[in-house]
Amino acid sequence: MSIRVCLAGATGWAGSALAQGIAQTNDLSLVAAVSRSHAGQQLGIVLNQPKLDCSVFATAEEALSQPCDVFVEYTKPAVALNNVLQALAQGSHVVIGTSGLDDAAYAIIHEAALKAQRGVLAVGNFALTVVLLQKFATIAARYIPYSEIIDYASDKKIDAPSGTARELAYRLGQVRDSAQTVPTEEIVGDQATRGARMAEQQVHSVRLPGYVISIEAIFGMPDQKLILRHEAGNGAEPYVDGALLAIRKVNTFVGLKRGLEHVLDLD
Repeated sequence: MSIRVCLAGATGWAGSALAQGIAQTNDLSLVAAVSRSHAGQQLGIVLNQPKLDCSVFATAEEALSQPCDVFVEYTKPAVALNNVLQALAQGSHVVIGTSGLDDAAYAIIHEAALKAQRGVLAVGNFALTVVLLQKFATIAARYIPYSEIIDYASDKKIDAPSGTARELAYRLGQVRDSAQTVPTEEIVGDQATRGARMAEQQVHSVRLPGYVISIEAIFGMPDQKLILRHEAGNGAEPYVDGALLAIRKVNTFVGLKRGLEHVLDLD
């Protein structure tokens, strides 16, 4: 029996690529889609993919009238939390690809997932290279106390930092607080130029034309430094395989897990 999927944000940049990816599988079926701009239409017609014969709904609440095993959230931070909670209340596991949710929102989601006895996998970035960067960075943080994160994205990206940067900060914070020779509150001048303190990590966001998504984790020691950098291209295809894996594996645990490596064997 195939896994029934409801995809919120199915006509967006990343969501449409994922929908096309689902259409090529034998074990997943898209039973409902969410897109305000294409509500009332058939997704296959919108995306020119005849294998996608599900309806497009204006809201997650309407789409969840179609029973699904996994709800994929790929919309906007303003509605993501409510969408996820509705999906859990309906008994679906959830994969979150939307960026911009903070730790408080994730705490709420974790409690709701435990209550519903369902799994939620939140992934700031589904690309394998990002998963590896996060893994390598947490290893580096064990040995190097000084680190900072630089988050790069297009000038049109409305959330800062990105979900990728938030996730990386969270992971490094689980290892240790990043050290500061001069604490931010003792800076002479404009303290904001030193970036934001998140999960006791120093995070900077750059938003300029020409960037898609990039991230750097920079570690410093006397007379040496380590730079881990991920660069994304213009297409959404690198994120599809990771998202498909997340859909297939999110039912293997209960509660919230943050990061694709939780369903990968990276040890």
